[in-house]
Amino acid sequence: MQAKENAISKLIQQLEKLPGIGQKTAQRLAFYIINMKNEDVKALAEAILSAKNSTKLCKICCNFTEGDICHICSDDKRDRSIICVVEEPQDVVALEKVKEYKGLYHVLHGAISPLKGKYPEQLTIDVLLKRLADTNVKEVIIATNPDVDGEATASYLARLIKPIGIKVTRIARGIPVGGDIEYADEVTILKAIEGRKEI
Repeated sequence: MQAKENAISKLIQQLEKLPGIGQKTAQRLAFYIINMKNEDVKALAEAILSAKNSTKLCKICCNFTEGDICHICSDDKRDRSIICVVEEPQDVVALEKVKEYKGLYHVLHGAISPLKGKYPEQLTIDVLLKRLADTNVKEVIIATNPDVDGEATASYLARLIKPIGIKVTRIARGIPVGGDIEYADEVTILKAIEGRKEI
């Protein structure tokens, strides 16, 4: 009996590591998983492992993909003169829900935050600058989160990009300060993109 309790405790501890999952939710999920059919648990575990092992970074925009180049970068219908810079892959998903933005993306995988030990060289800023040097991009939309770290990252990027002669814009304040893009609704995101301004 003790081994079963230890196994459940370990499962709860692992589930608690997920964002937005507290102890009670982790416990509820753990017991739900234990009550699932064996084949369903196996399918869930295999789906997690498959997603983890087959996902890599797009060689162009650094978004998650299973191939070398993501479906957005390989889409010939996208406007290649505009790049929208976001912090995380889930921000691309949120922006794509709007179905209005037709340009390309660049995923930084974080924001500059010295207090959290996150510095520019740990982001994909070097990949972005190389893209801008090798392409005919006319505008870079900075869509980092409107919090302290996102604003610092936006200012840093603007200082690097503007001397190249590329227009730099920032999404408008349709996204609340301190909020995350991935949790915003489609209308708010659309208004933020439409109201962007040069920085």
